[in-house]
Amino acid sequence: MKTAFTPDQLSRPEIAEAARILGDCVHYGFCTAVCPTYVLTRDENEGPRGRIDLMRAMLERGGAPDAKTVRHIDQCLSCNSCMTTCAAKVDYLHLADIGRAYIERHYKRPLGDRLTRWLVASTVPHAGRFRAATRLARLAKPIRGALPPRLRTMVELAPARLPARRDATAPGVYPAEGARRMRVALLTGCAQQALAPHVNAATIRLLTRHGCEVVVAEGAACCGALTLHMGREDEAKRAALSCIAAWGRELHHGGLDAIVVNASGCGTTVKDYGHLFAHDSALAERAETIGMRALDVTELVGQLGLEEPAQRIPLAVAYHDACSLQHAQKVTAPPRALLRAAGFIVADVPEKHFCCGSAGTYNLLQPAMAEALGRRKAAHIDSTGAAIVAAGNLGCMTQIARFSALPVVHTVELLDWATGGPLPEKLKDVALPAPEVNADEPVAAAPAASEPAAPADPGDAIW
Repeated sequence: MKTAFTPDQLSRPEIAEAARILGDCVHYGFCTAVCPTYVLTRDENEGPRGRIDLMRAMLERGGAPDAKTVRHIDQCLSCNSCMTTCAAKVDYLHLADIGRAYIERHYKRPLGDRLTRWLVASTVPHAGRFRAATRLARLAKPIRGALPPRLRTMVELAPARLPARRDATAPGVYPAEGARRMRVALLTGCAQQALAPHVNAATIRLLTRHGCEVVVAEGAACCGALTLHMGREDEAKRAALSCIAAWGRELHHGGLDAIVVNASGCGTTVKDYGHLFAHDSALAERAETIGMRALDVTELVGQLGLEEPAQRIPLAVAYHDACSLQHAQKVTAPPRALLRAAGFIVADVPEKHFCCGSAGTYNLLQPAMAEALGRRKAAHIDSTGAAIVAAGNLGCMTQIARFSALPVVHTVELLDWATGGPLPEKLKDVALPAPEVNADEPVAAAPAASEPAAPADPGDAIW
């Protein structure tokens, strides 16, 4: 694609990056076939190719963008399915981030829109505030029909019961069971601490059982993903810097073999910290060091090799690929291999490349499109005949549970249960098949790597 940026515009790092990305796009159009919003609307401006052209025009023109451009960019899910399909390997992920940050700086939204976005950005990344907001949303449920669509969705998404605050994973060190094989940090997150701390608890049990000393570092809470994809780049960087500082202290004092993330939207952002701070000479190397150590929990357990399950329960599981895991991180095989090694029967979901409509804050800010996608995803999941659903991202789990009657659990909960942990709460009312007790012949597990050696610490000299 040809661009017409001025030399003055190209002197700004974000515009120079955008120009490079735009130059890679040759408008093949393969991306439109896998773009959920284009498939639903058949509107060229609701597909990657159209949005790329809108962003090009917006950035070249400068000044305040028009409402049409903002609407179409807002309705992008950032699922990055287009990047998986693109033959030219256009970096749409970072172009969209640049476009959203530009809109946030230069466009004055209507008052209701500004208030809604402020409410989301001010509560969800902060576990305590989010808990308080969730309680208020539950009180508003009797009048939700009278609320505007966005507020109505926020109220509907509020769980009927919040876990006790004491269940949240406390900062500290959780020792390995037996010989220590690795020392890892766990990102416990923000919304997950408030809504689903049992996922973090299951992760810690699974990792310590497999020889990992797990550190929950003080100060590493929100990774910045949510605000970054709302265009609020400064807020995202502040959250990221807190995590980088917290993990940097652990890296310097006790060493870290990996930073484990069990929410794939967060994992995508943490792995990308080097890019986020690429133009900050004081922070770029530290951020890159942290990003290079980030792993999804299934990547790490796959490297360690799953412990042999005491009994195999042939429960049919529909595995949902979170977009941030399959398209951004390219992690698709490890979760399936681990679930099968644990004895589960894994069913792939038709149209698995399609987003469920959660997409971070998307189901809060674009409720109509999110509902259409959620219902479509639930229908495909239900068609598999599986008994339960597994996913690697809390947002997807929450969205799917709105539209499917099947119990939805995190992948790590099933792996924890299979290797000695408790039965996941969501499965207590599920009719479970009879377990298959292991015979003398060992059952094949996920390929185990040799004993992991502590990697070199290129960051030691910079902390």
